[in-house]
Amino acid sequence: MTTAAARTGSLAALRGLLARPLASYYLLVSSAGLLLVIGLTMVFSATSVKAYATDGNPFALISRQALYALVGLLGFWLCQRLPGRTFRVLGFPFMVLSFAALALLDTLLALKAFHLLPAPRLGPVYADALWLHIGPVQVQPAEFAKLSLVLWAADVLARKGSAIVNWRALTRPLFLAVGALFVLIGYNDFGSLVVLLGLFVGMLWVAGVRGRVFGGMALLAGAGLAGLLALPGKSGYRLERITSYLGAGSATCDANDCYQANQARYALADGGWFGVGLGDASLKWGWLPAGENDFIFAIIGEELGVVGCTVVLVLLGVFAYTGLRIARRVTDPFRRLAAAGAMSWLIVQAVINLGGVVGLLPITGVPLPFISDGGSALVVTLAAVGMLASFARAEPDAARALHARPPARWARLLWAPLPPLGDDTTPPPRPRGAGRPPAARAATGSAARTGRGRGPGGERGERR
Repeated sequence: MTTAAARTGSLAALRGLLARPLASYYLLVSSAGLLLVIGLTMVFSATSVKAYATDGNPFALISRQALYALVGLLGFWLCQRLPGRTFRVLGFPFMVLSFAALALLDTLLALKAFHLLPAPRLGPVYADALWLHIGPVQVQPAEFAKLSLVLWAADVLARKGSAIVNWRALTRPLFLAVGALFVLIGYNDFGSLVVLLGLFVGMLWVAGVRGRVFGGMALLAGAGLAGLLALPGKSGYRLERITSYLGAGSATCDANDCYQANQARYALADGGWFGVGLGDASLKWGWLPAGENDFIFAIIGEELGVVGCTVVLVLLGVFAYTGLRIARRVTDPFRRLAAAGAMSWLIVQAVINLGGVVGLLPITGVPLPFISDGGSALVVTLAAVGMLASFARAEPDAARALHARPPARWARLLWAPLPPLGDDTTPPPRPRGAGRPPAARAATGSAARTGRGRGPGGERGERR
């Protein structure tokens, strides 16, 4: 057999695997599961030294991350069981809760900044930079706002349909609400703002918004980002990150602002092709700040080398391909838009994180999905994967295959019910005359009884 024939046979076999009804579901779950396992392994490797130095227990930090992973897996299981209409109904209340949490966070921080409160605390709620501490629970509202925006914006865009070509239809309520959300997030969390912007642009593109709308959005976004960069907050840290990125390599930058970025590149260079070995990284011994969070990819590069980094990138690529495949194959608008929004969010976030580590983009402080240490981000990400898994099972071919050979009853009860064969996300139609005053409904009924009403072309219809 020639090389060309072998290559053709391999491609045919790959196409055959991808043509199977549940290929999207299995690709999604397997790639996300492998990334989660790699993430937990690398978080333990990156935090064991720090945890032993502070608590005397190398498992102190990884046990917390493992607990968040269990909560996230529970969220995955619940979300993959939900029908599409439930996600659509949850969009608005989730947005309201996200607005409330972000407003509370910003208000407490502002009151402390203006010395109106001795501490950013209101009863059991304590604000700390990007986090809200509610008793023993610590949450990051910006992470939950990402999933909330995906659900709510998908619902709004699906309802508007072809009306999105009109600026006015997009402005109310979509642009107004999203603009307010950007303001609440952007002052304290510039990285999450950029991720939300990429998420929103991806959803508008999939919805079919005209190019001139993107042009207007680019001007507004550029002006808004420039204003946020110029705002005096946290000693101008936003502008410092941009200037340190532009000035990388200079002696002053090497000694001061570029320390973290340079250490990450040293870690990648030390790893070589195969790395120094799992658990044997040297920069995690206090030489790389946030090595378990924003710069965990550098720890992967040092310990597992180019091979380990390539495995992570390939798995992220498979995950991204699968999410976009789901968005293309589902039939109803809401699922298509929600899948595209969730995948835009995770792809943009991964690109920003990886670009900051390797020096192609400024450092923004966003985590690497599935890999970085962080409870709120991991829980919300796994819940989004559960939503995508629900959508993958609702693909027309997958739904027909599951109904043709349904799993056992116990499997449906423990794992996921059968998906619908049709569109289950479209809101029920409004009753005739709903939303109009009684007088108008009476006039319509009278016109129908007398046979006099407007014809399809607008002329008066005559009784025959």
